[in-house]
Amino acid sequence: MKLTFLGAAGTVTGSKYLLEDAGKRWLVDCGLFQGLKPLRLRNWDRLPFDPRAVDAVLLTHAHLDHSGYLPLLVRNGFRGPIYCSPATAELCEILLPDSGYLQEKDAEFANRHGYSKHKPALPLYTERDARESLKLFRTLSLGSEHTLGGRLGVTLRRTGHILGACSIEVSTDNRRLLFSGDLGRYDDPIFYDPTPVQRADYLLVESTYGDRQHDRVDPATGLETVITRTVARGGTVIIPAFAVGRAQTLLFHLRRLRDAGRLRNVAVFLDSPMAVDASEIFCRSMADHRLSEHECRTSCGIATYVHSTDESKALTANPVPKVIISASGMATGGRVLHHLKRYAPNPKNTVLFAGFQAAGTRGAAMVSGAKSVKIHGEEIPIRAEVQNLSMLSAHADADEIMRWLGGFSRPPTATFITHGEPAAAAALKSRIEHELGWACRVPQHLESVGL
Repeated sequence: MKLTFLGAAGTVTGSKYLLEDAGKRWLVDCGLFQGLKPLRLRNWDRLPFDPRAVDAVLLTHAHLDHSGYLPLLVRNGFRGPIYCSPATAELCEILLPDSGYLQEKDAEFANRHGYSKHKPALPLYTERDARESLKLFRTLSLGSEHTLGGRLGVTLRRTGHILGACSIEVSTDNRRLLFSGDLGRYDDPIFYDPTPVQRADYLLVESTYGDRQHDRVDPATGLETVITRTVARGGTVIIPAFAVGRAQTLLFHLRRLRDAGRLRNVAVFLDSPMAVDASEIFCRSMADHRLSEHECRTSCGIATYVHSTDESKALTANPVPKVIISASGMATGGRVLHHLKRYAPNPKNTVLFAGFQAAGTRGAAMVSGAKSVKIHGEEIPIRAEVQNLSMLSAHADADEIMRWLGGFSRPPTATFITHGEPAAAAALKSRIEHELGWACRVPQHLESVGL
């Protein structure tokens, strides 16, 4: 069996792994590269395999760095099934078409305003491409082994992180490969702990936070502190947040504050049509989280939903102190960019990030203290207060990753550390070697290994 690392090797995004055995090919995850321009350009590169020759795709979860390349894979000839959990399939029904739509709009905007070097600027794929890919989705129940294609055993296990997120165990010819996917937090008030796994012959483990620990401050307290300080000076808090997962977590903590009699007079707006749809899926997917339906409904009802573009523009122009939650989470696109253009230049306001910011994104630049960022071809000064509440991250930190690895009854033959920036992956490698005594390594992009 051969395993090739086509993404998330030496970087966080672009998760994509090709398994080949006895003439069969399976792709585990099929994500977009995000962040630094050299990484984003990889999305346009020709794949080192024929999509038509892939038998199936196995998807850990719906985030675009794991699923967002699927429309292009299908457009280039893939016609096999895409297997995932039921909640992941539901979320992809909104995430993937929205991704195609935004890419079309970004290309249209660039052509209209002439700030792209490409004449004309083109989308990577379209909304129509995305909808075509949705026809190939097939769902698998969690916790039981499913036999696919007559010889491949596949088991999905819950990892927390977001709705439907799973690790994927692949077994064939008495070999077990485990792909961790993105591991969630332990003792999270919303999501269940990552399901432990006792054994695997080969392991791929994420390392997004492999070199750090999350702040243990209560997220609600952190939110209250920033919001209260900003509103007191007459400012607005802009929270770039992933529409799937992070937005719902923020609403939950804001509801906690409101129920406790705190932040009663601060208006909260959710300016992301996709986040609105994701919130509805969240309230239907009761088996995927700890909350009751009442808690879901009241949390998602804490905000005023902003649907139309005109409503969003009116919100941007509204000078009243408030909280605006808007996608995307790393400020790479979406409506939040228009809010940042309006609010980031004013020191009364705050830009509040809620978790990991990949290298090369506007979010990473602002968190690192950038004095300006380019938005729609224009340099926007950053004079607003910038904060990042890392405890709101949906990713396990280094200690939590080690806790999950501690569930193994014996070490894998080999452990591959993926989905992390170089420093994070190296730090996790060192901890695994010294604390667990396992053989592990950090693979390179496009590297192949025999198993």
